[in-house]
This record gives sequence, C-alpha cells and structure tokens, in this order.
Amino acid sequence: MSEDPGVATAGSATASGIASAQQPTLEDALALGLTHAEYELVCEKQGGAPNQVELAMYSLLWSEHCAYKHSKKLLRTLPTEGSYVVMGPGENAGAVDVGNGQVCAFKVESHNHPSAVEPFQGAATGVGGILRDIFAIGARPIAVLDSLRFGEVGGDRDARARYLLDGAVQGIGHYGNSIGVPTIGGEVYFEGPYEQNCLVNAMALGLGEREKLVRSAAAGPGNTLVLFGARTGRDGIGGASVLASAELGEAGSDEDKRPTVQVGDPFEEKKLLECSLELLERGLIVALQDLGAAGLTSSAAEMASKGEVGIDLDVAMIPLREPDMEPFEVMVSESQERMLCVVEPANVDAVRALCEKWEVNSAAIGTVTESGRMRVFDGAELVGDMPVRALVDDCPLYDLKPEKPAAPIYAPPAATLAKDAGPREALLALLRSPNIASRRPLFEQYDAIVQSRTVRRPEQADAAVLAIDPSPAGGEDRDASVPGEGRPIPGLAVSIDCNGRRVAADPYRGTIEAALECAANLACVGAEPLGTTNNLNFGNPEKAHIAWQLTESVRGLGDACRALEAPIVGGNVSLYNEGATAGPIYPTPVVGMVGRLPDVRRAGRLGFARTGDAVALVGPFVPSLAASELAKLWGEPLPDGLPELALDAVVEAQAAVREAVRAGELTSAHDIAEGGLAVALAECCLERGLGAEIEVDRPAWEASLFGEGPGGFVVSGGEDALRALGERTPVRTIGAVGGDALRISLPAEATLSTTLTELKDAHGALAELFG
Repeated sequence: MSEDPGVATAGSATASGIASAQQPTLEDALALGLTHAEYELVCEKQGGAPNQVELAMYSLLWSEHCAYKHSKKLLRTLPTEGSYVVMGPGENAGAVDVGNGQVCAFKVESHNHPSAVEPFQGAATGVGGILRDIFAIGARPIAVLDSLRFGEVGGDRDARARYLLDGAVQGIGHYGNSIGVPTIGGEVYFEGPYEQNCLVNAMALGLGEREKLVRSAAAGPGNTLVLFGARTGRDGIGGASVLASAELGEAGSDEDKRPTVQVGDPFEEKKLLECSLELLERGLIVALQDLGAAGLTSSAAEMASKGEVGIDLDVAMIPLREPDMEPFEVMVSESQERMLCVVEPANVDAVRALCEKWEVNSAAIGTVTESGRMRVFDGAELVGDMPVRALVDDCPLYDLKPEKPAAPIYAPPAATLAKDAGPREALLALLRSPNIASRRPLFEQYDAIVQSRTVRRPEQADAAVLAIDPSPAGGEDRDASVPGEGRPIPGLAVSIDCNGRRVAADPYRGTIEAALECAANLACVGAEPLGTTNNLNFGNPEKAHIAWQLTESVRGLGDACRALEAPIVGGNVSLYNEGATAGPIYPTPVVGMVGRLPDVRRAGRLGFARTGDAVALVGPFVPSLAASELAKLWGEPLPDGLPELALDAVVEAQAAVREAVRAGELTSAHDIAEGGLAVALAECCLERGLGAEIEVDRPAWEASLFGEGPGGFVVSGGEDALRALGERTPVRTIGAVGGDALRISLPAEATLSTTLTELKDAHGALAELFG
C-alpha cells in the first residue's frame, strides 16, 4: 500500500491488475461515507487503492445501513433461540413454528430517510422491500403493519407533518392494496422530535411450509446466478450509504437526495412474488435473495459470504432500463422488484421459461466459484475484484462510548391543556390528542380484509388477528363470541408498538414497556407470543448520549424478551435519525410480536358487549403521570426515568388474561396504555356503543384516571369469571356495563360523565385534521 492511499494517478492500476480510467481518491471515499481509517483498511484488504467499482461496493457494504458497525456487538446480546424458532437472525426474515408443518415468517424494517425526502415512494418501497424479505424465504405474504412517526399536528408547524403523513399513508396503501396483501394494523405517533426526521417502519408476515423454506447462502461451484424481475435503472443509487447512513439536513435541503429514493411498482412485485414461489415450489432454485439496500452488491456478496464461496458477475448481461450505465452504477443500483437466485445449470432454461410465463425479465448473469472472491466483469473486461470476506465480514465494528446526558436533550412540549382542568375536560382533551384519537381516517385507506383471513381489524381488538387457513366466505364471517360446531380454527395475532417519549425518559424501562405492550395486546385476543422482531430507530451513535440510549434500550429489549420467552428472530437498525440543528429523534425501538391462538372464534375484542357485565381493573397496574400523555398536554418536560416495574408480575398477569380469553370467560379485554384507565374505558365504550358506570375510590384522580404504566387491563364479564381470574392475578371490580354514557364516580369530586356521542366526537378529531 502506498504511503498516501488517497492519492492516485489517473490510469493507474490496482493490485488486482484492473485498469481504471480515473482512480478514485480519498476524498471520493469520504464523500461515499467511509472514514479515513476505513479507506486505509480497504486499501490494505485490496492490496492497493480500490478502483471505482470496488470503492462503490465497499462504501455500501461498509455503511452503517449494511454493516451495523455501531450496533452489531449490542445485537449479539439479544436472545435469539426458543422452542418455536425455525429461522433466526441472518436470513431475509425470521420464522416461527405455528403447527401442522407451517411457519410464520415475519420482519420489520425502516425506510426513514427515503420517506423524509420523498414520502410516497419512500413508504411504498419500504412495503415492497419487506414483502420481498418474506417471500425470499419461501413464505407467502399475508399481512402488513406500519409504525409511523411524524412531527406535531394541529398547530402552526404541522404543514410538514401533514405532507409526510399524507404521502406515507398513500404510499403504504398504494403498494399493499395493489399487490393484494392486507394492511391489518399499526401505530402512528406525533411528536416534535420527529418533525424533520419522520419514521416509516413496515412489518410483514407470511405463511410457508417448514420443509420448503429456502436460505440465501450461495452453494455449488459451477452453479449459475440468475437475476429476475424489473430492469435495472439509476434509481436508488447511493441509498444505503449516502442517504441511510448519515444525518439528514434540514427540511428542504435534501432535494439533491431524491435520486437516491427508489421507485416502486407493486404490479411488477406481484408477478415477482408468484414467480418466486412457483420456482421454489418446483424445486428449481438452490438459494434465493432479494435485492434491497445496496442492490446487487449486497445480495451477491452476502450470498457468497454465507455460502463461503466466490461469485463472478457480468454486468453486461443485466437487463437495463437506462442506456450507458457504468458498471459501478449497475452494481449499486437499488432499483426495486428484483431477485437473485442460484440455479443448477441443468435448470437454467426451466427457470427462465417460468419467468417468461410470469412476464418477468430474467438473465443468467454469473457463476458460483471456489475462489472466495467477488469478481465483476463488463463483458470480457474485469472491472472489480474483491475478497468476499473483506467486503462482507471485515468491516470494523465499533465500541460505543455511552454516557448518560447531564442535561435534558429534548425541549418540553407546548402546553395545550391547563393544569386546573377538571377530569371531564382532561378526558376529552386526551381523546382528541393526535396520539390517542381514532386512526380510522388513516387505516380506512388500507384494504384490511383482502385474502379472507382477517378476523380482527384495527380498533376491534388490541392486536390484529388472522386465520391461518383462509375462509372462502371471508375471515370475519367466522367471528363469534361463542364457538360453534366443528374443529377449532387456529390463528395468528400480531402487534407492533413503541412509545418513543417514554423511551426518551428511560431507555431501559421504556423499551421493556414497548415489548410488554405488544405482549399485552396479544394477551387481549388470547394469543401466546412466539417470537419478536424489532426496528431500532436512534440518532447518531457516535454521540455519547445517543450511544447511551441505544445501549440501555437493547439491554431492556433483551430482558423483556427473555421474560416473555419471545426471542428475537430478526430486525433492523436505523441510526443517524437526526438533523444538523433539529437534534435527534426520540429513541424509538419499535417492537413487533407474533403470537398464536388455538381458535380465532374465541379471539378477544376490546369493546364492552353485554349490558350488566361487571367491569374490572386487572393486573399489577401502578399508574404514574411520569411521561404520560396528560403530562405532555400539560407541557411538562420529560422526567429523568420511569417508575420501577414488576416484570415477572406483569408477565403473569398477561398469561392469566390470555387464558381467560381463550377459555371464553371474558366478554372483552383491553390493555391500559396511553391516556391511562379513563381513556381505556372510553375506548371500550366506543367500540360497540355501550356505556358503563364506574367507581374509582382513589383520591388522586389525575394519576388514578390518566396515569400510565405496564400491567393494567380493563376486562368485562360475569362475576364468576372475574373471581376465577382473581386467583391468578390482582382483580378489582370497578363497575358495570350499560347505558349510553361513561360515568366515573370520583371521591371528593363530581362524577365524570360524558355521553357516547361526546366521546365519539372527541375521539374522531383526526378526521378534522386530515379529512
């Protein structure tokens, strides 16, 4: 290696003997996101300065987005094994056993920076990418969920939030609705720290046969690599390194990054999906990998690394949709709807014939070798030659330097409710608040029932519920409070959740609460957790206070998943979510959890359903106003920490509620989340239009009615059922179902009384904002 690897003369040759018309410099490497030290290490691995193709490929595979260089060491501490885990981290998606030889594949990923630059295509291609992860292992996608974060709305600074929200929701609906995969749930939060850097996380799940799952490791020297799907263009070039692995500028200053945002085509993906699954069904391919971040560079190199083989590729064989693309552009393009597979030579013609049947482009573009090297040709010319191990495995991993911040990071929110407001006014204000109000104006833009599996849609239950086997008559036709004749109908439940404000107050406990919230949602429909996926959305990890948030959050996630026996099967990390002056987002470790229930006909609902039923507060619930939604409305700053939580007791309460729902003993079950007990009661009244008479005997109504914390449920049912539930976890009867209003008697206060119409009007506030 030369003394200054960043200085090279035009036309010089690298150690691999590849001529380059213009040798890249150190400045080029820095512009592509590599550090000075990383560039020197690349030169060492290459035996000389890399040429244009090689530098482009290293810059992508050594980016934060692909290499996880600031998070991989932390991720290794998470639990990844369990009795239901079939496929864990390292593959396109994780998979858990759901019985009868079937698995559920699922994963969550982010498309944050692309969505902040171009929300429609950013969100749409995020959905497309996560769907490809599912069918890349041989599972048919059956559902999508989204987890979204935007800036505050309703004030004088909400124009950007509305623009991003409208674009993202339209993009999600466009892709999911067009490809025929239901969007069955999700979450949306509005907070100031997301104003410039929105979060768009998409989760997908699918079903497949356990014995027919396929992995992505390339195998068999002499086998052929076939690229199939859309033609390759210039869209998405630099997405993983330039866009996803660096801080965003301020709003309006990232127009030059629009070319790095991919453009999606759900109709092309539908053909690609069916083609891929038929190729797998007919046993025509050895390995399969989707082309996502870093395009052909990551898919080919990672397949080679996993299989401990080499790969030769010829970019001249790749179908293009734009003329005169340079070899490096072809290798790093992130054009959507493309797959790469390894095929035995005898099957290449059959593979390409099947692609032709589905009207999908295909081309044999390379060969698996024994060399351990990634070689890129442009016809007969060798234009790139790199050790596979150096590309994929030798990126340096960094130790974080966490330090708890000495001063608050986030400014207090603007007050929107006076502290002397009474309980009735506080309840209506909370129901109107964007973080609690009904999401109906948003989720009604999504098709939630296509494929005829959906049993519980948004706002019907705390978790979405799907039948494992579709019904010709439609999933919801099997919805009954009491099972009928015949065999049970097994199903899946899924939830996605995270309250970033609570994580910002206490990264460790806030992350535990996010996992517990998902598990509580599953419990309310009668589902047992099988596995967990996560999307860790954080700011710049090179800053000590962000490193502390990330470290504490991962520690909390590990402790929660161990307690729940719901191991991590895969996920995503999205860092550098902050602007130069706007500061970091709230730390947002989004948790997605999948569970199984034995009979969807007994899936719980959140709404009161039977006049005269007793209403009970269940679980070790200790409400606190710390980091609550009411505290936000008051304009209070974030506290330094959240109250201690009894993790084992909360898990036991969830198990008790789950078993009671499965046994058909409860008429409704709803966990207490944002807004506390009073908001949970209002939501139970609104779901099926039945009021309730409630008595709260604790004197501090603010905390009793609106305090938050894990472990609390509102359930309804017969007295005998509640007594039986009380043998397993704390149960306190607080009232009865009936009437057309919610009335809460308070000690030393006038009764809080609101009609269902008033509750509904307040809860529908988002329709006014985004109608």
